[in-house]
Amino acid sequence: MIRTALRAEAPAVAELHARARSTYYPDGLPDDGVDWPAGWTEAIQRPGGQVLCAVRDGRLVGIASFRTPQAAPAETVKLFQFHVDPGHWRTGVGTALHTACVEQWQADGRRTAVLDVHVGNRRAQAFYARQGWVPDPENPPVGGDHHLYLRYAVTAE
Repeated sequence: MIRTALRAEAPAVAELHARARSTYYPDGLPDDGVDWPAGWTEAIQRPGGQVLCAVRDGRLVGIASFRTPQAAPAETVKLFQFHVDPGHWRTGVGTALHTACVEQWQADGRRTAVLDVHVGNRRAQAFYARQGWVPDPENPPVGGDHHLYLRYAVTAE
């Protein structure tokens, strides 16, 4: 089941986020100083944004956070976070969650989605490529940039 995340779920969302992110940092998840439970509480409550969660057997197994970024056209949405619990990779959770995001973007009148993905996260890059994401020609990686920027056409051109 895919549904909107609840404020009370912010700690569980933050835990899933940490489990998923830690898989692409070979030396362990860096301490970025962010209070992720508070950050997720804010994201869940943020006007103009949305956090969807995938629930299987009563357990949170996937999360997606998106909103229109500052200084971006109104028809553009940015996928800020997209994580599936590692124990549920390759089970269809990510595809179902991505489909729900696209359906919401279409309902909201979005035409383009953008995201950035860690350059070392090959698994995520392959997932996004299978979903139709392509390198963003407006934001090519520069020098030491540790992210790849991807673009997705929400509706047919």
